[in-house]
Parts: sequence; structure tokens; C-alpha cells
Amino acid sequence: MSAIFPFKALRPRPQFVGEVAALPYDVVSTKEAQDIVQGHPQSFLRVEKSEIDLLPDVPAHDPRIYEQAKRTLEQMVRSGILFQDEKPSFYIYSQGMNGHRQYGLVAGVSIAEYEAGQIKKHELTRADKELDRTLHVERANAHTGPVFITYREQPAIDSLVAEAVKTPPEYDFVAEDGIAHTVWIFNEREKMAAIIGEFARLDSLYIADGHHRAEAAAAVARKRRQQHPGRREGEPEHMLAVLFPHRQLKIMDYNRVVRDLHGLSKGEFLQRCGKNFILELDFSGKSPPRRHEFGMYLDGRWYRLIARPELYDERDPIGSLDVSILQERLLEPLLGIHDPRLDERVAFVGGIRGMGELERLVDNHEFAVAFALYPATIEQLLAVADANLIMPPKSTWFEPKLRSGIFIHLLD
Repeated sequence: MSAIFPFKALRPRPQFVGEVAALPYDVVSTKEAQDIVQGHPQSFLRVEKSEIDLLPDVPAHDPRIYEQAKRTLEQMVRSGILFQDEKPSFYIYSQGMNGHRQYGLVAGVSIAEYEAGQIKKHELTRADKELDRTLHVERANAHTGPVFITYREQPAIDSLVAEAVKTPPEYDFVAEDGIAHTVWIFNEREKMAAIIGEFARLDSLYIADGHHRAEAAAAVARKRRQQHPGRREGEPEHMLAVLFPHRQLKIMDYNRVVRDLHGLSKGEFLQRCGKNFILELDFSGKSPPRRHEFGMYLDGRWYRLIARPELYDERDPIGSLDVSILQERLLEPLLGIHDPRLDERVAFVGGIRGMGELERLVDNHEFAVAFALYPATIEQLLAVADANLIMPPKSTWFEPKLRSGIFIHLLD
């Protein structure tokens, strides 16, 4: 059973939604966020990444950061930019990019089911990032950004959503990056009961993106239970989510750049690469066309790396992932990257930035070598989660990204 809950969204008035809606806090740097809000002072980045409105010497996790988020959120309500719906509702959130269109249901999902493992994870969280979002949720008294969730496609749910989107939308705008965002309110009693019933048939939900948001929501719920036992007994706790059928989702490549060759000369490095990979020079495609192949950019030149078949077992849901092959057969043994979650010598570049970004980072001598990967599939993600396993860090990059600020879930 998968429980979903309607809620009274705090959201922008239609005339403000295009200005308020913002990229998630974790895909833009502080400098990028500051540049964005210069031209868009109503951007929700001022809530989600509230340190941009403080002096640069304020340290991470300082209480002033989260107090600033609370103040800005409250100011947006007082000024009439945001308002809260009067009745609990579901919402349908559609995104369109380069001819691709996906439709998600905005709802609360059960924190109890998350804690019981029915809402499945495929990534580990980092303690520092988890703490940041926990403090943010706690002080703002709100889930300010949704968890991106997927489920195995169900025709009955698709049919209910398809019927709902025939009505006029509440929001319909195109962001500066060309991605279209459309929202419908879904609050007819019978149809809400029907979609609740259809989700109840699902054994599991899966987190596609937003693991730190989910863990923070659960951490705040646990803390409040301890502080106020019995305060909301019988009332289910839930976190803000957007739920998409799995076949509508688009996963892009999540590429790697490494700062140095770990003491190896270029010749030594290429020679050692040849032990586990077939190397082809002057790879004009740059981005690999199939699984178990990699693009590598080194010293102004592209190479194609083809993993030797004995390196992986297709029956192994983790070992057969290209991120695993690259990490275990090249990044760790040749370049000394033992823990990519913590090692500052490696960085990750979402595929939306293209091969040109990999070339720029190497050509500018910020990094010595870049690796382009073939994207993981949604079926691989589900298989890993169903096996109660964890993907290597930064295995998936979903596009388009859910915008923050369109829906806010107030805790009280």
C-alpha cells in the first residue's frame, strides 16, 4: 500500500508564479543564486538558499541562515505573493522540455512508509547536507521543495490524470531556460478518492531525486514526535512530493571531472587505462552511444574507452552500472578516488551542461581529465531499489528539474 494525501498548498498567485518558481537549491551555487535573484527579486531561491541574502562570512549551518529563510517566506505571504488554498487538494504538475512532457501528481506521501522502507531509496545522504535541510525545514516550519518520486506506471492513474488536464490550468508559464511548467488543481472529491485508491494498490514508491529533502522531513517529524508525544496522534505525517510514472522520466548522464592524474604522466595514465579499457583516439562523438563505453577528455583530445567484458556481470545490478565500472576500474585504482562522496579531487557535472562544459573545465586547467558516461536507465534505478541496494554517488541526473516555490507544504 502507498498512501498519498491532499494538502492545502501555500503557493504563488498566478501573476507571480513565473517570477517565484526557482531551480532547486542544490543545483545552483551560491554565486549563481545571487546572480539569479539580482534580476528576479521574488525568486524562491531567497527562501531555499537564504544565505544569499546574508554576508558571505556567515558559516554553514548558522542559525541566521534559517531565520532568514523563515523571514523571507513570511514576507512573501504578507505581501500577497503567496497564499494558502482553503481546502486540501492534489495538484498535477506538468513539465515540457525539447518535446518531452511529463505529468506528476503533487501530494503528501507518508513519512511512516518512508521510515519503513516502502518509499525506497537508491542513494546515501551526506550528514552535512542532511543537517542543512533539517534545520531549514524546522525553522521555516515548511517543506519548501518537493521530493521527486516515481512509481511503476499504472494505466488507471494515467487515465485519471489525463482526464484532469483537459480542464483549464491554474498556472502555465515557460521559464527562462525554455522549460514549460503547467499546473492543474485536482480536488473533486470522487476523483481524489479514486486516485488515492489506485495509489493504495502500489506496493512501493521510489525516490528519484531529493533524498536529503526526504531524510530532513523524516528527521523533523521524529524530533517533533519526541518533543510533543501524542500532540497529533492519529494524524498521519507526510512530506511534500511530486509523483511521476516511471516511463515518463528522463535520466541524463552524470559526468565526472578529476583535478589531477594522481602523480602519473599522461603516457603512464593512458597505458594503465588500456589494461581495463579498449582505447580509441580522436573520439568525435564525445558522448558515449551505448552502455559500458565512456568518453574521456584529456589534454585537448577526446578518447573512447570501451570496458572489457570481463570487468562486469550484467546480473549484478550495482556492478554492471557504468558509474561502478568507471569508479572501480579507473577512478579508484588509477586516480586514487576512494570515496567519491567525500573526495574533493573529483567533481560531478550534470549532462544538461553538455560536453562543452567538460572541455571548458579541462581546458581552463581546473581539472586534468573528464569522463562522459552513458545515462543510467529508470529500470536500473528500480532494480537497485527493489534489491535494497544503493547506487554509487551521483549516478542519475533527472531533467527537467522540479521547480521550488510552486508548492509549499506548511507543517502547522
